[in-house]
Amino acid sequence: MILKHLVTAALLAAAASSTSAQTVRAGIEAWQHADYDAAVRIWRPLAEKGDADAAFNLGQAYRLGRGVPTNLGAAATWFERAAAKGHVDAQTTLGLMLFENGDRVSGIRWLKQSAEKGDPRAMLVYGTALFNGDGAKKDPILGYAFVSRAAAQGLAPAQATLDQLDQIIPLEMRKKGLAIAMAKAKTAPPPSSKPERAAPKPLQTAAAKPSAPPPIAASQSLAGGWRVQLGAFSQRASAEALFRKLSGSLAGKQPVYVAAGSVTRLQVGPYSSRSAAAAACAALHGQPCFPVPAK
Repeated sequence: MILKHLVTAALLAAAASSTSAQTVRAGIEAWQHADYDAAVRIWRPLAEKGDADAAFNLGQAYRLGRGVPTNLGAAATWFERAAAKGHVDAQTTLGLMLFENGDRVSGIRWLKQSAEKGDPRAMLVYGTALFNGDGAKKDPILGYAFVSRAAAQGLAPAQATLDQLDQIIPLEMRKKGLAIAMAKAKTAPPPSSKPERAAPKPLQTAAAKPSAPPPIAASQSLAGGWRVQLGAFSQRASAEALFRKLSGSLAGKQPVYVAAGSVTRLQVGPYSSRSAAAAACAALHGQPCFPVPAK
């Protein structure tokens, strides 16, 4: 009888988990159809019950003002709930928000956590902050290690920053930084957050500028064109389906499917400038979209 009850409880728990994932996915589908009110209604009860993906997406809704009024305080609250559960995107997004709003110490605390897990944006800003001693104890070698790892993942602003650091930091220090970067890359844990995310990540990284010349801005991008990013998906087929749906509004542009851990990011381009990419986003009327530098 005890075994029977245990099996029944296990089946009920599994069913509840499956229902939760489907419901989060339903919210994502509503969001992708621009039904932001429905997405928020779906995510809120899940987020209140502790679902990290729902909390992250609800935070994005408050950050972007879709389905709810724009409220950065509420966004930060939901991001923090998800971040506390190890949600990497939430840790990065919250860290960037705090850092950009002047709370360097708290921002760096979250960015450090996501940087240790291999998020390239977090590694860039955290590494630059370490170089500067901005919100963190100054450590140019460790800073170089994190910026190197971000650059190795193809993040264009990190590559630009790394080029400038190479002109500032002596060779022996760079070698030590690369050794640390290689060791961290081997031991970095896999992301613990599930790929149930709808709202786009913020593109702009915090402008963490070193105190030594030449200035190094984490938000600086390489020349060579721009793209628009239209979403991140747990399955590439979903990214391909979205491009087919929007291709009529993106005539003459090509899709680029960027693998990023467990998700595939849909980027489309090229565009000659950031303003041209932003104009293309505006023409999509509600589709989550933001400019990104072409790699």
